[in-house]
Formats: sequence, structure tokens, C-alpha cells
Amino acid sequence: MTAPNPARLVVLTAGGLNPQVMINALHAHFPNLTVIQENYESKTDVLKRRARRLGWLQAVGQLGTMIVSRLGKRITQKRTEEIIEQYGLISQPLSTVPVTRVSSLNDPDAHAAILRAKPDLLFSISCRLLSRNTLAAIPCPIVNFHAGINPNYRGQMGGYWARVENDENNFGATLHYVDAGTDTGDTLAEVRVRPAADDTISTYPLLLTAASIVPTVQTLTSVLDGTAKPYAPSGPSRLRFPPPLWTYLFNGVTKSIW
Repeated sequence: MTAPNPARLVVLTAGGLNPQVMINALHAHFPNLTVIQENYESKTDVLKRRARRLGWLQAVGQLGTMIVSRLGKRITQKRTEEIIEQYGLISQPLSTVPVTRVSSLNDPDAHAAILRAKPDLLFSISCRLLSRNTLAAIPCPIVNFHAGINPNYRGQMGGYWARVENDENNFGATLHYVDAGTDTGDTLAEVRVRPAADDTISTYPLLLTAASIVPTVQTLTSVLDGTAKPYAPSGPSRLRFPPPLWTYLFNGVTKSIW
């Protein structure tokens, strides 16, 4: 068994099942792990932000898909439990992991919390894009877990889009350094896995998180000990968003990809 790493690892997240199972697994290897957890962005803020970028029609359509996806989690609960059991995950928060709650990771109180923690390394998972001011305030490298293969599946729903585009060999996740762009930092590792027949848009992120736990431990360790070998990924670069509801339903009916 590998000895616990004494490094101070700080996890940045907005919370939820997927980051929780990752945090719990990392704590077994990095006992000096602490968490800074921000509030979820409100649906109204997300809607307005996407409308400014994509237009109101696309923004409302994407919101519809996200609502359906959340409702779908009840239907896919069995598959969720199978993934948790298959990978030996712990889904409940551990009392031994300190959590500091902030409104946003981009607020001054979050910056102060990070500095108080004196991190050797930051790890971000399921949180909002960090602003340039936040990046400037952070005194150490940041590694991000992204549920998609960069650069073609940056943004959101990378696994879903890989399946829709008949690119299942790139159904996977990326561990990469964080810069000012959206999933544009140099890649540290890629993880690929095959989804089961009953996996859906509601379970893809959990499956990718679970399959990435061991590579994440290895990647963070390599960054801390100076042996990481980051590289700029090749291929087309595309920023992805959730599909609007009509696209999601069309792909479900015609391709059986839900």
C-alpha cells in the first residue's frame, strides 16, 4: 500500500455526488486534504449567461435538457448504485475532511480561504470557471478534472457529445492544468472508458469520475513530485454545451443516446 502523501491538497468544487466520491477517494491518499465549496450558480444566472452567448432559444432549450436530466437521475438510480459499488466508492461526506463554504470561488473570501490553507496544489472539479483575478491570487498550480476529452470536448457533456458524434473511442475525461480559458490548459492525463448500455446523460459524469480516480491520484502525485509531463493536446478545439431539449429528444429517439 502506498504511503499517504503529506502534501496540502485543496479541492475547489460546488459539491454534488460526483465530486464527493472523488474527494473521499483522494482523502485516502492525501490526508491533508481540505475542501473549499462554493454555492451552485442559480438557474437564472446560468440562463442569462448562456443567453448572452448563444441566444435565448438555445439557452431555454438547454435549461429544459438539464431539468430532464435531473429528473432522469431518479430513473437511473439503479445504474448510479451499480457504478458506486463497482468502483468501491464512498458517496457520503467524510467528517474528517474540513470544508469551507463560500458564495463563489471568485469572491475575495474564497481567495482568503485558499491562502489560509497554504496549499501545495489545488484540484478543481465541478465548479465555475475561475476568473483571472482568482487565478492571480492562487499561489500554486491548479489541476482540473474535466469529464470530456480535450480539446474537442471542452465545456460540458463531453461524454454525451462523443457518443452522439459516433466517437466512442473518445468517451473519456481529461486531467489538465487550469489557465484562463475553458478547459484549455495543458493536458496531464486522459482517461477512456466504455459506457454501459443503460448509461445516460445522467450517469456519464459519475462513470467518468469513477474511472478517473486512480489516474487522478497518479496525476496529482506526479505534479507534486515534479515528474508530470504536460502537453498541448492536438486536434480540433470545440466548446460544448448541454444539448437543447429538442436535440436531446431527437438523439434519444433516433440514436438511442439519452
